[in-house]
Amino acid sequence: MSYSLLSPIDLRQIMMSKAEYALIDVREQGVHSEGHPFFAVSLPLSRFELDVERLLPGKFAPIYLLDQGPETEFAVRAVKLLEERNYANIAIVEGGVFAWREAGLELFSGVNVPSKAFGEFVEEAYETPHITAEELAKRQEKGETIAIFDSRPFPEFHRMSIPGGIDIPGAELVHRVFEAVVDDKTQIVVNCAGRTRSIIGAQSLINAGLSNPVCALKDGTMGWYLADFELAHRQDALAPPPALPAAVRSQKAALAVADRFDVKFTTLESVKAWQRDDQTTLYVLDVRTEEEYLDGHLPGSYHAPGGQLVQATDEFVAVRNAKIVVVDDDATRAIMTASWLTQMDWQQVYVLQGVLDARCESGPQPRPSIPLHPHISVLELDAVLTSREATAVIDLASSLSYRKGHVPGSYWAIRSRLSTDHIFIPPVGLIILTSDDSRLAHLAAPEIALLRPDAIVRVLEGGTDAWEEMGQKLESGDTNLLSAADDVWYKPYDTNNSEEIRQRMQDYLTWEVGLLQQVERDGLVRFRRY
Repeated sequence: MSYSLLSPIDLRQIMMSKAEYALIDVREQGVHSEGHPFFAVSLPLSRFELDVERLLPGKFAPIYLLDQGPETEFAVRAVKLLEERNYANIAIVEGGVFAWREAGLELFSGVNVPSKAFGEFVEEAYETPHITAEELAKRQEKGETIAIFDSRPFPEFHRMSIPGGIDIPGAELVHRVFEAVVDDKTQIVVNCAGRTRSIIGAQSLINAGLSNPVCALKDGTMGWYLADFELAHRQDALAPPPALPAAVRSQKAALAVADRFDVKFTTLESVKAWQRDDQTTLYVLDVRTEEEYLDGHLPGSYHAPGGQLVQATDEFVAVRNAKIVVVDDDATRAIMTASWLTQMDWQQVYVLQGVLDARCESGPQPRPSIPLHPHISVLELDAVLTSREATAVIDLASSLSYRKGHVPGSYWAIRSRLSTDHIFIPPVGLIILTSDDSRLAHLAAPEIALLRPDAIVRVLEGGTDAWEEMGQKLESGDTNLLSAADDVWYKPYDTNNSEEIRQRMQDYLTWEVGLLQQVERDGLVRFRRY
């Protein structure tokens, strides 16, 4: 393997420049959330192969790998995976997070930190108006007509929402608002779970020049819950797509936003030329709905719904100072998204001009090919478990997925820790690996086969998803954990303990509000105010 070592101080100097680089944190997301540098992107070693080519589309941008410190080898293992995929410029942050802290540099807790901090900046810079849960409830009780727009993706809205709310995720707000509100007098309240998407959503409508009074719901559904109001659950209200007159109004409003915030445009010919240039990193991101993306999208583009791209930029773009092209069919959502990315200090953001047409391809976004291990069908596994043969089923999905439902009796483990955690599995002759859709299980199968040479190793065909689709029984809860459940960041409400939920919500909201002060202390980023 060929890689260099880079000290935290030297890396910090690079991060102050406008050159391309990617700082990749290969620890699990839950560990990442305990403390990381501001622009570190979480790409856990356990699922590295599944996401690396999407997050790092270019092969020549410098990649700096970060792990916990001298006693861990995750970064070294990631080097091998990068070299197998022909990445050319790899370094390891010497001493990892431990050395970063020892150098006196700032560590940020939480996830999606740049986007969360940006939301706080927007509220302060533009004085985005807000309404408290108590005031909203009082006005609703009086019978006032209020449009409550939930700016989160539908699964989050469906899980819990403000009573009377309808779902209009992120960039859809300006796109659909003139269809959803029929007059310019109705009060509009934008909410999310916490703060960021409420603030960005409300300010988007204000920036678009709506005549309606607009405000953000302070602290979102968390604030509503903490004020002891009942949340709605399993709601299905969606704002309709705009008819032509409403779409024209939205497009006109978005073009005015483009002028104000210096949004840049590009052509398909330029995008194709950039795609041929292997010395610069290019992200082509389709900001429409998933259904629209599946119906037809530009070859090589990835789906990144506009609201989520702003709210969690580091989940879609890992290379700082790269080119970003946002794609839409009428430019409204792309312009609104680009206007925010520009203010986040992404300096090469472009909206693709022209509508999508027959040059598109349909279907899901590109996925890396993975080697397939011998498998076992759902019915075969059911027969094996019924026979009570000496078998161990290991689930490698996220701990949240495992908690929600898993093959009865199965163990849960983090793939990157199997080399140590497999010792807790009793001696068995057959080991079955599963994960949500089995892809992660296929990647782990050769690794567990080396660790347990006396056992036959198979992958559950189609994974736990297939097990459930075949009507097989699922077991829930943290029943057999081989690894510490720190693979993902747990949302404040990812627990059944009501008192714990309240405390975690309060802690989360306090953390969000405090981010701006920490960003100023860190001094790495300067958001742009227009």
